[in-house]
Amino acid sequence: MIKTDRIDGHPTFEGHSKLFRDILLGFVRVHVLDCASRGPVYGVALNDELATHGYNLSPGTLYPLLHGLEEIGFLERSPEVVGGKVRKYYSLTDRGQQALEDLRPKIRELVSDVLDEAVPARSR
Repeated sequence: MIKTDRIDGHPTFEGHSKLFRDILLGFVRVHVLDCASRGPVYGVALNDELATHGYNLSPGTLYPLLHGLEEIGFLERSPEVVGGKVRKYYSLTDRGQQALEDLRPKIRELVSDVLDEAVPARSR
């Protein structure tokens, strides 16, 4: 339920918080796919990388997000023993790579429109 401001009837920040969270988690998913496109990633290192971009995620947010990307076939998990503990590495699948490639021009256009500036095309 969206709470409204008593004066002008517009939604308050609190009312937008679910939408804001959903959008940010979409950004995080794209970051995860991008990181995994450069090689296998695991939770702690990925969380550290995401923190450099201003995303401070709890394990209770990150791991379900990774599992969700795995369930839809964008990531593939492979366990490896490191220092006597099992570490789960996530690799980008062909389907995940295609999704990332499909998203890049849409992201470029969105950023250009929202920031009202020309964003040069970047090849990868």
